Amino acid sequence: MKELKITLVHSTIGSKPVHRKNVEALGLTKLGQEVIRQDSPVVRGMIAKCSHLLKVEELD
Repeated sequence: MKELKITLVHSTIGSKPVHRKNVEALGLTKLGQEVIRQDSPVVRGMIAKCSHLLKVEELD
């Protein structure tokens, strides 16, 4: 399965509570932090909700 490297590039201060919860659920807490998650429709949906705060790269 493919993996996604997700990086938090913008602060969640001032963003909507739904966006903050999605970022936390992805496992991101600090600015510049990176996590690797399996590519799935659930993760893609979470990324779509707060895409303006994240940078996403596909890994093989």
